[in-house]
Amino acid sequence: MEQALAYNYRREGHSTTIALLHGFTGSAASWNPHIAAFSGFADVLAIDAPGHGNSSTPADSALYLLPHTTEAFLKLLDTLNLARVVLLGYSMGGRQALHIATTAPERIKKLALESATPGIIDPAERANRRESDGKLADFIEREGLEAFVNHWENIPLFESQKQLSPAIIAAQRAHRLQNSPIGLANSLRGAGTGMQEPLHAKLHSLKMPILLIAGELDLKFCAIAQQMRELIPQSRLEIVQEAGHAVHLEKPDEFDRLVLDFLKV
Repeated sequence: MEQALAYNYRREGHSTTIALLHGFTGSAASWNPHIAAFSGFADVLAIDAPGHGNSSTPADSALYLLPHTTEAFLKLLDTLNLARVVLLGYSMGGRQALHIATTAPERIKKLALESATPGIIDPAERANRRESDGKLADFIEREGLEAFVNHWENIPLFESQKQLSPAIIAAQRAHRLQNSPIGLANSLRGAGTGMQEPLHAKLHSLKMPILLIAGELDLKFCAIAQQMRELIPQSRLEIVQEAGHAVHLEKPDEFDRLVLDFLKV
C-alpha cells in the first residue's frame, strides 16, 4: 500500500504566499533568518522536505522520488486552500521547485531558484551520480549522522562557507544534526540529482516570472543558471558577488533584497 507523506511546515504572514523549499540536510528552520523580511510582503510557508526536520521519514526510498513529493506538495496546497503560490527553492529544494513548476504551472505565481539544476542530461553521467549518491547513503547508515555531517561540511561545494562566523557555522551544523540518518540516506536514493528526470526540454514552457540566483564562487551552478537563463526567455539571472552555493547563508542581506524585489514586482 502506498504510504502518504506528511509534511511539517511553518506558516506565517499575510496576502500572497511564498513557499520555501530548503536544501539537502536543511529544514524549514534554515529559512528562519529570512522569514521576518519575507513576511512583511507575503504569507510565508516554510516546509520540511521528506526525510528532513519533522516531516515524514519513510523507509521506502521510492516515496522520496520527485513525482511523489510533488504530489504531496500539491495536496498540502489544497489542504491550506492555496490556489497559487510564489515558490522559492534552494539546491535540492530548487530541483523540487522546478519539478513542481513543470508539473503544475498553474499553481505557481512566480518561481525563484537558488543554486538549482534541471538535472543531468547525459545518461552515463546520471548513472554515475546515482551510484555516488547510493554510496553516500550507505555511508550515512553505516557510519552515522555525525560522521556524515563531518564529511558533508568539508566537500568543495561548501568551501566558501568556512569564512562565515563561528556562530553561523555552528547553527548550520546543529540544523544538519537534527535530521534523521534514514531520511537523509533515502533522500539521496530517491531525490538525488541522478534520480531526477532531466527537465531541460520543459523549461521553455514555463511562463511565470522566474528569478535565478547563484553565487559567483560556485562556478558549476553559475554555469547551470546561465544555461537555464538561455532556456527560459522570461527569466532573470542574478549572480551574487563573493558568495558560494548557499547565497542565502553567505550573503543574507543581498539574498533578501533580490527575493523582496522579485515579490514586489
